[in-house]
Amino acid sequence: MSRRLFRAPLTWVAVAVLGVGAAFGLYWFQPWKVVTDNQVDEQLSAVGTTPAEASGTTPTDAPGVTPTGATPAGSPTSTRPVVVSRGEFVSHEHDTSGTARIVRTADGRHRLELVGLDTSNGPDLRVWLSDQQVRTGRAGWHVFDDGRRAELGRLKGNRGDQAYAVPPGTDLAELTSVTIWCQRFAVSFGAASLVPAG
Repeated sequence: MSRRLFRAPLTWVAVAVLGVGAAFGLYWFQPWKVVTDNQVDEQLSAVGTTPAEASGTTPTDAPGVTPTGATPAGSPTSTRPVVVSRGEFVSHEHDTSGTARIVRTADGRHRLELVGLDTSNGPDLRVWLSDQQVRTGRAGWHVFDDGRRAELGRLKGNRGDQAYAVPPGTDLAELTSVTIWCQRFAVSFGAASLVPAG
C-alpha cells in the first residue's frame, strides 16, 4: 500500500512543492548568515581626535597623523581628512555597535566610514543615509524607508572598518543618520545619529 502511495502522481507533486518551498525559504532567509561573519578591514582616514588636531595645529610628531602645517583643517586647501559629523550605533533588530562618521577628504569629497562595526550578518543589507531620527528600541526598526534617503551600497561586511563614497550633491545637512538596512525584510539592524563634529 505504501509503495502505491509513493508512486501516486499527487505524492510526487507534493514532494516537488515541498522541495521548491524549502529551497525558496533557504534563499529568502539565508539562515546560515546568522552564524557566519564577514570581516572587513579597510584603510580609514587618518583624522585628528583632539581640538588641536581639528583646528589644523596638530603637532607634526603625533603618531598616525599627517602633518598639516598652518593650514586650517576645514579650509578647501586642507591636506588631510576632516571629520564632519559622527555618532555611535544603537541596536535595532540585531545587536549593533561601532562608530559612524562622515569624513571630508583632502580633495573635498565626502565618505561615510564605519569604525569598528559589529552587527549580525543577514540577507540584502544596505548602508543608507537618512533624514529620519534615530529611535531606540522597536520604535526605530522600520522608520528609515519613510523619508528621504541615499543608498551608499551593500554592506561590505558585518564586522570591521569600512568606507563608502557619498555621492556628490548629497544633502548632508538633511541626511543626518545612517542605518544598516535589511532591504529584504524592511528593517534596521542598527543606526546612528550623525552629530556635527566640533
